[in-house]
Amino acid sequence: MEMKLKNRKTMNVYQRGMTLMEILVVLVLIAVVMGIVAGNFGERGEQAKVKAAQIDIQNIINTLDLFKLEVGRYPTQSEGLQALVTKPQGVSRWNGPYWKANHVPRDPWDNEYRYVVPGKNNAPYEIISLGADGQDGGEGVNRDVSSAELN
Repeated sequence: MEMKLKNRKTMNVYQRGMTLMEILVVLVLIAVVMGIVAGNFGERGEQAKVKAAQIDIQNIINTLDLFKLEVGRYPTQSEGLQALVTKPQGVSRWNGPYWKANHVPRDPWDNEYRYVVPGKNNAPYEIISLGADGQDGGEGVNRDVSSAELN
């Protein structure tokens, strides 16, 4: 009889479950960990977008070089990057479109790349992404990404 009583006490301790306070503590700990993890991934995601913008700009540079090789010049400011997709008036040796998608790519924040003629440091052009904020200047993920910094 004494053995049965001991087993019941032990069984009751294990079947007791968790109190509301214990559940709340566990939920708070989970929320803190999720906040830390989400913050780290969010920042990494924005850094990846900066890298993607640099890669896009390099691809646009390569396409502009192909345009120059075939046409004999880079697109003018008024023609812009659209000259890589639609034949500019008065151009005879154009073999485009130079993009498979038939449209000029947008930066990772879904803004248009700027095409500036002439570019910085006597470059024939400059391609610029305005970063996450879509504004001139900025720091971190908001900073502008430019072809001038890639060369």
